[in-house]
Amino acid sequence: MLRAALRAYLRQTFKGSDAAVAAKLDEPILARAGRLLDPRFQWLQRRARADKRRPQDLPVTVMRRLSDASIQLLRGKTEPGVAETKLEIPLDGRRMSARLYRAATQDPQRPAMLYAHSGGGVTGNMDWCAQFCAIIAKTARLPVVSIDYRLAPEHPWPAGLADMAGAYDWLLAHSAEFGAAPDSVGVGGDSMGGNYAAILCQDLRAAGRPQPAFQALVYPATDFTAETGSMDVFSDVFPLTRDLVDWFMSHYLRRYAGGPVDRADLRLSPGKAGDLAGLAPALVATAGFDVLVDQGDDYAERLRAAGVAVDHFRYDRLAHGFVSFGTIPRAEAALRDMAARLDRLIADHVSRAGR
Repeated sequence: MLRAALRAYLRQTFKGSDAAVAAKLDEPILARAGRLLDPRFQWLQRRARADKRRPQDLPVTVMRRLSDASIQLLRGKTEPGVAETKLEIPLDGRRMSARLYRAATQDPQRPAMLYAHSGGGVTGNMDWCAQFCAIIAKTARLPVVSIDYRLAPEHPWPAGLADMAGAYDWLLAHSAEFGAAPDSVGVGGDSMGGNYAAILCQDLRAAGRPQPAFQALVYPATDFTAETGSMDVFSDVFPLTRDLVDWFMSHYLRRYAGGPVDRADLRLSPGKAGDLAGLAPALVATAGFDVLVDQGDDYAERLRAAGVAVDHFRYDRLAHGFVSFGTIPRAEAALRDMAARLDRLIADHVSRAGR
């Protein structure tokens, strides 16, 4: 009951104009690198700072609980006209939970889509991207499968990445069962999920296998060695601070059985690849107020320079994690814009495939 009341309060607060929300801050709207932050993110940042606990001092279980509680308050509304179904994907003698999103508008000539949520490989679940997956299913007219991949430190790198690869192979074999084009799957994800999607495309190329129908990378982590300007300029911006990035990595790579890990390994940092030619057509979306924005922008431009078809757009007034913050009007608008862009990218793919 209390959560419902708080969600209603946030929705009402965030519905106001930028000026009205900024007036509640009693401080100037944050401006950096020639950009202005959406005051709703600044409102959230101010309240987050009231909690003096540092991420590096928190156990994983506590961080997951706090993060999930925040997302439940800030996630967007259920998308009408989209059916959500539970799935189980068989992987290596176990079954991974997944969700299938299908809309009445689905086009059987279009590929299916595999999606991986954010969370640094340590936190997060399928709720974090539920609204976006439903919007994609409806707008881009294809079935979307969201996966509950394994998390570190219980399952350190590359466990989550292996789950993404296994789920891709499974969906590739079953896409027609969900009303999609046979043997045709696109991949996508935000933050760490975008990292997995980018790596999967590179791994398939290295194995001499066909590329996915497309790759949708939303504020992707592409270089865990990065020391770009955005790592400093936005180091303290909610929700992904530089300290939190370090916290994620300390757990994501913990107890890896293979020994010490080189963060420049291409299966950690796909942005370190020297050649990006021949990879799947890409939608790359970044957030203006994000420690990862430089590496995401750079990856998009390098894909384009390598001859890959790319739709790259930066949402200057948003911060990292906006896929999960659909209660913020500007974030929801970005989700719908990305889905529309993906719709156009897929239309080009279908046209090229001669379907």
